[in-house]
Parts: sequence; structure tokens; C-alpha cells
Amino acid sequence: MLYFFCSLTTFSQTKKELEAQRKKLKAEIRQVNSLLFKEQKKEKNVLEDLSDIQQKIAVRQELINTINLEAALLSKTIDKNTRKIAVLEKELEALKADYAAMIFKSYKSRSKQSRLMFLLSSQSFYQAYKRVSYLEQYTSFRKKQGEEIGKQALVVQQLIDSLTYKKQSKDSLIVSEKDQKKQIELDKKRQELLLAKIKKKESAYKRNLQKKIAEEKRVAQKLDKIIKAAIEKANRLAAKKLKSTPKTSKRNEFILSPEAKELAANFELNRGKLPWPVKEGVVVRRFGKQRHPTFPGIEINGTGLHIVTNQNNNALAIFNGTVLNVLVSAEGRRNVLIQHGNYISSYNNLDKLYVRKGDVVKTGQNIGHIFTDKVSGKTTLIFVLYKNTTKLNPAVWLLKR
Repeated sequence: MLYFFCSLTTFSQTKKELEAQRKKLKAEIRQVNSLLFKEQKKEKNVLEDLSDIQQKIAVRQELINTINLEAALLSKTIDKNTRKIAVLEKELEALKADYAAMIFKSYKSRSKQSRLMFLLSSQSFYQAYKRVSYLEQYTSFRKKQGEEIGKQALVVQQLIDSLTYKKQSKDSLIVSEKDQKKQIELDKKRQELLLAKIKKKESAYKRNLQKKIAEEKRVAQKLDKIIKAAIEKANRLAAKKLKSTPKTSKRNEFILSPEAKELAANFELNRGKLPWPVKEGVVVRRFGKQRHPTFPGIEINGTGLHIVTNQNNNALAIFNGTVLNVLVSAEGRRNVLIQHGNYISSYNNLDKLYVRKGDVVKTGQNIGHIFTDKVSGKTTLIFVLYKNTTKLNPAVWLLKR
């Protein structure tokens, strides 16, 4: 029994993790539907539509995998419970049989005369005393055995109730899995239609995509130069204050004051725990080099995270720091760079600012209003993280959602 209940505890912990994963993925699907498909697009961007559908299919598939794991775990536990119930029912039947035999024997010798004769036939006072003790023990044993049967019956009933609940849970998961598969089939049909459209003008789409990638690369290189220049300028000011350039300082690395070193150290201590730069959102492009989902021969280099959020949302500072610079693109989009010691967080694609260069900001403070594309209907923040001039993967530093 102890082994069984220990196993049940281990199962419940694992089941809780899977349940949490399932709820998280369902919430992510709702978010994907809300942020990527809610707004009516004025002009169809086939590649973007296809990317959105592929992302939704991927999340649904992950949800199905989680449901399958949860259902398999339930099946395993149902089998264990079924075997345990069979063993307990046999034990209960044996207890009942023993108890019935004991009651029958007790019934046969139930009269007071029989008990009196049993005592009077004793050959000595000591034997009479022993027989009285035996009768008392026998009565106590009958009572205990009756209680044991009651306890065993309760355990069996609890296991049967648990088994029934788990079977219902499994049935519910199977229904949920079927529903997700139906949704995936619908999404795949739409995916096939979009792929057919792309196939007709594949070369034109590839040219436009490569042009866009080249432009993104040019903008990233320009930003790198601006950051290097900002570091050099900051270091010149630091050197003037110190009246000499520290021998340990390296090119393209911040010269840090004791306060800045402490800030950088605190920033590093919060690796994996930093708040997100938006209240809620869906990551539509990850960090690093990745193959294009439609054209495998084309590679995309994600400098940070592209996060689609709700309209009228603001970008939020991920940590205490100082506004290092504010950049403005040819289209009028703003990019705010915040320095956290020798770390820099970049908040790009803003159309309205709440901070200026040199401002001291706090964790969670509103930095600026995120631009909403009127054509696609999407509100996208491009979030990039640096250590000096080296780009970092923001997903490693931000709190897991």
C-alpha cells in the first residue's frame, strides 16, 4: 500500500507538470490566434501568412504531443490501479470469508450456558482465568477484523473512484487531441493553398525576400557602428573623468565606473529572470541564423527577438539603466538603446517615445509606444541585447513564459 501511494504521488507531480504545459500551450494558441490572425489585413502578404500558419501548426502539434504524453501517463496509472484493485478485492474476499467463518463459530457457541459450561469445565482456577482471557481476546479480535474489513473496503472504493476519474480525464484528453488534429488539418489545407500561390510566383517572392534580408543586414551593420561609436564616446568621457585611460580597457568595450560594474554584475545575476520588454506577445522570429520556413535555401539571421503584441502596447525597460542613444530610421521608426553597465538593450520599431538620451530608467518603465503596421495589422517590437558590441540571445536572459 505504501509503495502504491508513493507511486501515485510521483505520478501526480509529473501529471501536474504536463497539465501546466498543456494549459500554457493552449494559452499560446489563443495568443497566436489573437495577435497573428485577429486583425484583418488590408493587403495580403502570402509569405507572412504562411509563416503565421506554420507557427500555429507547430504550437498545436506541441500541444498534441503533450496531450499524448499525459494520456499515456494516465493509461499507465489506470493499469496499475486496475491491478491493485484486483489484489485488494481478493484480500477483501479472504477477510470476509475468515470473518464469516468466525461469526459462524461464534453463533454456534453463542449461548450463555455454553460459555458458562466452558468456564466451569476448567480443571483449575488458573485455567478458568485463561479461558476468560481467551473469550475477551476472541471478542476483541472479531471487532478488529470487522474494522479491518471496513478499512479495506474503503481503500478499494477510493481506488475505484480514482480509476473512474482517471478514465474520464483520459477520455477528455482524447477528445481534445481529436479537436486539435481537426484544427491542424484545416490549417494545413490553408497552408497548401498559400504554398500553391507562392509556387506560381516563387522567383519574385525569393527576390523580394533576399532584398529584405539584405536591407536588414545593412541596418544591423549600421546599428553596430553606431553602438561602437557610442562606446568610444562614453569611454572618452570616462577617461577624462579618470584623467587617464585604464590599461585594462579594450577596444569596443565600456570603461566601467564602480557603480556601472555593480549594475552590470546585478544584470548578470538576473540572467534567465529578466522581465519581458512587452506585457504579452508572441515571438515570430528567434535569435540567430535559421533557415527560411518556405525557402530552405535562404538563411535568415535574427539579431534579436521579433515579438508581436497587442495594439497600443508600450515597450518596457528590462532593467535599470541609462538611455545611451535614440536612433530614428528613414521611415521615422525609433530605436531606444539603454545601457546597463556593459550591457545594452535595444527597443526598435517605436513610433512614440517617453524617454530621451541621458534619462535614467527603472525596470518595467515605459520606453515608447510600439508601431502598428497598417497593412499587416501587426504590432511588432524588435528586441536586441548586447554585451558591449556582442549580440546575445535574449531568450536566454528573459524569464521563461
